Amino acid sequence: MSPDHDRAGPESRSQFSLARQRRFGPLFLTQFLGAFNDNLFKNAVLVFLAFQISAGEGGIGQLINLAAGLFILPFFLFSATAGQLADKYEKSALIRAIKLLEVVIMLAAAAALYYRHVPAMLGVLFLLGAQAAFFGPVKYSILPQHLHESELVGGNALIETGTFVSILLGTMLGGLFAGWHGPGLSIVAAGGVIVALAGYASSRWIPLAPAPAPTLVVDLNPLRETWRNFVFTRQNRTVFLSILGISWFWLYGALYLTQLPQFTKEVLGGNEQVVTLLLTLFSLGIGAGAMLCERLSGHKVEIGLVPFGSIGLTVFGVDLFLAVPANVGVTGLSAVGFFATEGSVRVLADVVLLGMFGGFYIVPLYALVQLRSAPDHRARMIAGNNILNALFIALSSVLAVVLLGAGLSIPQLFLVMAVLNAGVAIYIYTLVPEFLMRFLVWLLIHSVYRVDKRGLERIPDEGAALIICNHVSLVDALVIGGCVRRPIRFVMYYKIFNFPILSFVFRTARAIPIAGQKEDPALMERAFDEVSRALRNGDLVCIFPEGKLTEDGELNTFRPGIMRVLERDPVPVIPLALQGLWGSLFSKARGNDRPLTRLFSSRIGLVVGEPVPANAANLEALQAQVQALR
Repeated sequence: MSPDHDRAGPESRSQFSLARQRRFGPLFLTQFLGAFNDNLFKNAVLVFLAFQISAGEGGIGQLINLAAGLFILPFFLFSATAGQLADKYEKSALIRAIKLLEVVIMLAAAAALYYRHVPAMLGVLFLLGAQAAFFGPVKYSILPQHLHESELVGGNALIETGTFVSILLGTMLGGLFAGWHGPGLSIVAAGGVIVALAGYASSRWIPLAPAPAPTLVVDLNPLRETWRNFVFTRQNRTVFLSILGISWFWLYGALYLTQLPQFTKEVLGGNEQVVTLLLTLFSLGIGAGAMLCERLSGHKVEIGLVPFGSIGLTVFGVDLFLAVPANVGVTGLSAVGFFATEGSVRVLADVVLLGMFGGFYIVPLYALVQLRSAPDHRARMIAGNNILNALFIALSSVLAVVLLGAGLSIPQLFLVMAVLNAGVAIYIYTLVPEFLMRFLVWLLIHSVYRVDKRGLERIPDEGAALIICNHVSLVDALVIGGCVRRPIRFVMYYKIFNFPILSFVFRTARAIPIAGQKEDPALMERAFDEVSRALRNGDLVCIFPEGKLTEDGELNTFRPGIMRVLERDPVPVIPLALQGLWGSLFSKARGNDRPLTRLFSSRIGLVVGEPVPANAANLEALQAQVQALR
């Protein structure tokens, strides 16, 4: 982590404040300018090939497909090498070298555009793809070195938003200038060089990011290194399936973006203005979803948003099929004319919401890969992800050709993709139930309850600690786990642990069931042994010292098991109290203690007290502290 990182209360700052800090701002600007330049040149070339070369020169469609393929090919050829270099060398210096290479490439691009030399344009596209392939692993792997864990979601959200906005701007301006006969291509040529120089200048402000694996021996065989990466990644099932999930999103999104122009022309009856409007709304939707991730996740990597995102991708994909207006025979509608047609607002809303839920889906997955990859292998994991992304984007074209060739219309293609997305989501969440578990917890915290959280900064970001809390309801563990950034191992009464539906969540979260000495002495001993193992592994463990749910809303006497834990593993104790859950649906309240207004009350509180050193902890004092926090 960068030495200028301010550890004081990162949760209190907006993610936008990162853009003003040296540890993030220069990187954001560097990647924004790079993505803009790639798409400015690429779309200028595609429009030039489509509209300024006569059909008599032959194979215009093949040239356009070749151009698109040459840009994506380097991701297959160079990503494995790029990942190794990003792990082996100091990242800020590597970024400067890559951006300097971009300046040279854009000088070549300027010459190719000036002389209207098509083979040279295609060669530059390949070089720009190679430069992007080398930049990707550095861009994503440097974030965990400069950002606090609680800032990873916000940082990734800004990166994804900036990327899509820069792609949109580059694509629009590239097409606009290329269609301007005369000075248009010259403006692209000069602009590309200026933007590349600006990107190099901003890269010089990126702080140092030490190499995590300086002794790594680089293997220049891309096939062997790519296979080695996949073998390594598969050892961490959650990371591997997250990478597959990211690649699926790129397949899904690429298919929609590729088909939008034809969808607009043939189905909606719109012209280029409507295409631009839909692309803009889709990109802004992704940006909005990405930026909302930090607020919805509470400044932590909340993978519960991933199922939420996938549900939206399916729901609004299906609705886009259902929302198609009956503009039979209508063509060339402007944006204003399209707005006037029946059902247009619904179509636009679906496009925005598809993008927004895509943002909910993709940002936590990128942050999860960064967080859970081994630091000395992180860039190579991201490089492997880039290879898969490129493969899935290519597969999206093949899938579209096959399905459209089989007689499907474009709206029907969207419907098939939405249904396939649901199937892929169910498959992934079946293999890794942690995603679904976190989604259920997230739903509880953000729909049933609104939690007033105080003192969360007192819970350490790393290292073992024992959390103690009053026990009010069946969902106490879910509320606490949904509010605290770090994963928590909960010790809970075995009958609550086995409660229908909730047991799925507790088992997935690796909760520790416990029974009383008279009920099941063997289970009790196993529980204490597992608590000790968890603390020695540096985990957070939460115990409800009352040993049972409160029967009257008051605090029961603490049982001595907590002192047994501290005698075996003397770790800091963090007192915590839940407020407002008594009388709710999940508590044991009855009669007058359970009025309808309290049954579904959404206002609850979670208060964290000052940590108590193990050598200063005693049962009576700890109970008094929790009582005071209540």
